[in-house]
Amino acid sequence: MLSTSSPQMRSQYLASISCIIAAILWGVLWYPLRLLEAMGFHGLWSALLLYCSAIFFIIIPCWQKRSVFLANKIEYALISLFAGWTNFAFILAMLEGEVVRVLLLFYLSPIWAILMAIFILGERLTLTSAIALIIAMLGAILMLWQTDLDYMVLMSRADLFAISSGLTFAMTNIVVRKTGNVPIQFKMGSAWAGVIVLTLLGLFIVEVPRPPITIQSGLLVFLLGFPFMFVMTWTAQYGVTHLPIQRSSILFLMEVVAGAVSAALLTNEIVQKNEYFGGVLIIAAGLISVLKSDNTRD
Repeated sequence: MLSTSSPQMRSQYLASISCIIAAILWGVLWYPLRLLEAMGFHGLWSALLLYCSAIFFIIIPCWQKRSVFLANKIEYALISLFAGWTNFAFILAMLEGEVVRVLLLFYLSPIWAILMAIFILGERLTLTSAIALIIAMLGAILMLWQTDLDYMVLMSRADLFAISSGLTFAMTNIVVRKTGNVPIQFKMGSAWAGVIVLTLLGLFIVEVPRPPITIQSGLLVFLLGFPFMFVMTWTAQYGVTHLPIQRSSILFLMEVVAGAVSAALLTNEIVQKNEYFGGVLIIAAGLISVLKSDNTRD
């Protein structure tokens, strides 16, 4: 039995607090992004400039410890791919979709974590996991369903971005956990580099005019990169590194609360009844997955 003052217990408390901070910051990220959009910044340009300003502050320390990166290059390449798409797709989903809807679809991620644990890590499908999967899928269908049309037809691009972002977020968490206690700046740098590469590819494929850079917009982009993105990513990576995947996943649900409250205060978006009940089912499935995790440890 660990005392509350043990180093391991303190580390878990700090990791839990880090997850909550990260979740709140991610939950309100949509607002400055939409401010940039109103200033003439396409989502691709916002992502590119934001992450370039963030990665600038960790290039030198990463270069000085590049031997650590080379020793784990496969893991960092996977983090770059998965976390890169997570952030890239999340930003585009937030700009194109409704805040609460995007967040709820994104938080199918605990369910993706269960599926990957079964098919990748070889864990058995327990009754609790099966119940969580069924409830989550029902919640997603309810959110997307319309009585007069097939629900798949009505999945918008923002919905697809949100769902795929949650999927790769779960993949990222698994890889981050496997890398263990290696410098967090490498995990952060890998994720940011992935976003930069993806946005550059997007700008190459889709011709988007360069945004008008003013003192106001330039300062906003810079502050979003550092300290906002720096703190947001560091706390998320620290929490995922030091907590079991399913526990960190449920703590990140605080993002839904932050997003819902901020959207209610700052927009005129209205959550439909089917979205509300579907969201309740998705969150319930996440809670069930945590109970499954706790029972396993007991």
